[in-house]
Amino acid sequence: MAQTPRERARLRTMEDITRIGREHLALHGAAGLSLRAVARDLGVVSSAVYRYVGSRDELLTLLVVDGYNALGDAVDAALAEVPEQDYGAKFRALGRAVRVWGLAEPARYGLLFGSPVPGYNAPAEQTTAPGTRVVGRLVEIIDGAFGAAVLEPVQAGSRSTGSLMEDLSAIKAQLGLAVPEALLARGVLVWAALFGAVNFEVFGQYGAATFGDPAALFECHLDALAGLVGLPGSG
Repeated sequence: MAQTPRERARLRTMEDITRIGREHLALHGAAGLSLRAVARDLGVVSSAVYRYVGSRDELLTLLVVDGYNALGDAVDAALAEVPEQDYGAKFRALGRAVRVWGLAEPARYGLLFGSPVPGYNAPAEQTTAPGTRVVGRLVEIIDGAFGAAVLEPVQAGSRSTGSLMEDLSAIKAQLGLAVPEALLARGVLVWAALFGAVNFEVFGQYGAATFGDPAALFECHLDALAGLVGLPGSG
């Protein structure tokens, strides 16, 4: 159904608010976001903005969802360039896309994966779906490689017992996965370590002069993480 003029105008205004919010996030950080400042740059009185975004927290949620979707879109675009059955290459494409996006968008990346914004709690009903897009694609890659019988043997360990086994089994059932629980636990480690490596680089934790070629270091990390779950060699 075609949008009405009012709906199109509202959509454009929301896009403008999001764009200005991204600019302010880059300039002032999440703690410095202000709806009054957004209204000023939008060219309207602050009361007009409140008809679209009711509070600073709603603006933050708008930017969180926007950021997660932008990252998810970047990962999806990278994966689309890789042959469907080349699971090792798909994993590396995913990791590289996260790194490239994070380095290009440090303020947005920081909002998603940096220190929590004081006093703000992201509403799960709005942020969970976009926030799990990338890990969802990572799980698809590992589970797909397992289903295609191309994972190399790994010692997955035997500590997936008790409540952890129950949690992993519940995740498997919810997502319809075939990968064993012990290997899924390693997949969680790969997820955490991948974003940890990107965090260190985006937030300057290595130090400016420690590594002359951080991209080469990241490739070493990708190879090590692929090996944790038995994904095929470098690609």
